[in-house]
Amino acid sequence: MDNNGVGSWLHRRRRKSGARTALLFAAGTAAGTLTYEELADRTDRLANALRVRGVAKGDRVAYLGENHPSFVETFFACGLLGAIFVPLNTRLAPPELQFQLQDSGARLLVNASSLEPSASAAVEATGVTHRLVIADDGGTEPSAAEPPAAVGHSVTVEHYGEALQAATPDHPDVAVGHDDGAMILYTSGTTGKPKGALLTHGNITWNCINTVVDMDINRNDVALMISPLFHVASLDMGLLPMLLKGATVVLEAKFDPARVLELIREHKVTTLNGVPTTFQLLCEDRGWDTADLSSLDKLTCGGSAIPQRVLDAYEDRGIGFTSCYGMTETAPGVTMLPVDRSRDKAGSAGLPHFFTDVRIADPLGGVVAPGEVGEIQISGPNVIMEYWNRPEATAASYSDGDWFRSGDMGYRDGEGFLFVSDRLKDMIISGGENIYPAEVEAVISEHRAVGSVAVIGVPDDKWGEVPQAIVTLREGESLTAEQLRGFLDGRLARYKIPKTLVVVDDMPRTASGKIRKMELRKQL
Repeated sequence: MDNNGVGSWLHRRRRKSGARTALLFAAGTAAGTLTYEELADRTDRLANALRVRGVAKGDRVAYLGENHPSFVETFFACGLLGAIFVPLNTRLAPPELQFQLQDSGARLLVNASSLEPSASAAVEATGVTHRLVIADDGGTEPSAAEPPAAVGHSVTVEHYGEALQAATPDHPDVAVGHDDGAMILYTSGTTGKPKGALLTHGNITWNCINTVVDMDINRNDVALMISPLFHVASLDMGLLPMLLKGATVVLEAKFDPARVLELIREHKVTTLNGVPTTFQLLCEDRGWDTADLSSLDKLTCGGSAIPQRVLDAYEDRGIGFTSCYGMTETAPGVTMLPVDRSRDKAGSAGLPHFFTDVRIADPLGGVVAPGEVGEIQISGPNVIMEYWNRPEATAASYSDGDWFRSGDMGYRDGEGFLFVSDRLKDMIISGGENIYPAEVEAVISEHRAVGSVAVIGVPDDKWGEVPQAIVTLREGESLTAEQLRGFLDGRLARYKIPKTLVVVDDMPRTASGKIRKMELRKQL
C-alpha cells in the first residue's frame, strides 16, 4: 500500500477483523451497527465521492455535526485521499465557524441537517464550493428530490447518503506519509483569534500508540463516546486508539446521564472518557446507586483536576480514574496518572506518555531542578510542528527547536510526576471546554458601552469554572449582565459567554497599559 497514514487503518483492519463490530450508534434514522468491513467499504465510497467533487491531496474538508458514523467516515475518507480533515465545534456561532472555514481554506463541508442554519450561514464568503448534508442525524430530513437550497455564492448542496450510494466502491490508495498533514484543529490564542494546529498522520499515529500502550487497550474493549468527537481528546484518545486496536465504539450524540448509565449496562462498556463535569453528573444521577457498572475498567478524565467527592463516588463503586494532561498541539496526550497512583500522587498530572518527553524550563530555556516551578515543555512524535499559516506563532511556540512551549507552569517531583501549578495563557476550562479570555474580550469590546474589559475564570460547582466579565463603562453608558449576554448571543458560543458581569471604575494596569488580571482577581 502507498498510504501509510491514518486513512489506511480501516482497510488494514478490514483484512484482519472485518466481521467484528466497529461502531454501535443510535442517531435519528441511522441507528444500528457497522462492522469493520462495512465501515471500510463506506469510507472507500465516500473518498471516491469527495474525489469526484474535486477534493485532492492537501485540500481541506470540514465537518460540522455531533457524534455520528459520518464523522468517522469523513475523517478516514480524507485520510485515504491525503486531504486534511477540519472538525468544527457545533457550539460555535456562525461568524466563528465562518472564520475557521476561511482560515483553513476548506473547499467542502459535510454537515448535519440539524445544523443547516449554522452551516448555510457559515459558508458565506468562504471558499466552500460543495456541501454534503447528513439527513439521518435526527434533524429534519430533506426531500430526496429536492436537496437543501444553496444560498449566497455558488455552493452545490447534495445529500450525503445519496453521494455515498452513487460513488464507486474501489479502494483508493494515495501515497500518504507520516509527515503529511491529516487534521487542522482550532485552538484559541492570546491574540483573540483561533489558530489551527496542523496534526500530521504521524502525530495522530504516535498519540494513538501512546494511548494503546499506557491504557492497555485490547480488541475486546467497548468504548462509549459521550464527549464530542470534534474535541481532540475524544477523537485521538477515545475513538481512534480503539479502532486502531480493533475494539468496538459506541457513538452517542448527546450526553444524558441516565441514558449513559443504561448504555453502559446494555453494551457492557469497558471504557469511558470525559471531563470532571461529565463524571460528576453521572454519579449525581438518581440511577447511580443501582446502575450496573460491573463492566467498566477504564475511566479517563482530562481538562482539569477531579474533585475529591467525585473520585470518592467512583472508588466506592470499585472504579478508579486515570487522569490525563494534554493539549491540542500534542495530539493531545502529554502525561497520564495511573489508577494505582491516584491517591498517593493526588493532584499530579502523572508521568509522560511512553513516546513523549516532558521538561520544566526556566525563562532562558534551562532545565530546572525537581520541585522548582517553570514552564512545561513537551517533545515527541505526537507534537505538532506548525500552526496552519501562522509562521510567527509557530516560531514563538518552540524552544531549542524541538520543545513545544505549553504556556503552562508546573514542576516535577523526585519521581518525575508532573504537577501543573498555573496557566500562563489565562485559559479558562469550563466543563472541559477551553475558553481563551482574549477571544471573548475582543467581542465584548465591540459593545458601545464598554470602555475596557477583562475576562477571568471564577469557580463554579457544576462546570469547574465559568467566565466572568469585568468592564469599565464609557461616560454616560450603562450595561447589565442580561444586556451583555444578549449582545454576545450569536457572536460567541454560549459556553464562552460570561455568566456574570462586574462593573468597575478603573482597571489595575502595568506600566505598559496591560490589565493586571492577578491583581484584579484579588480585588474582586
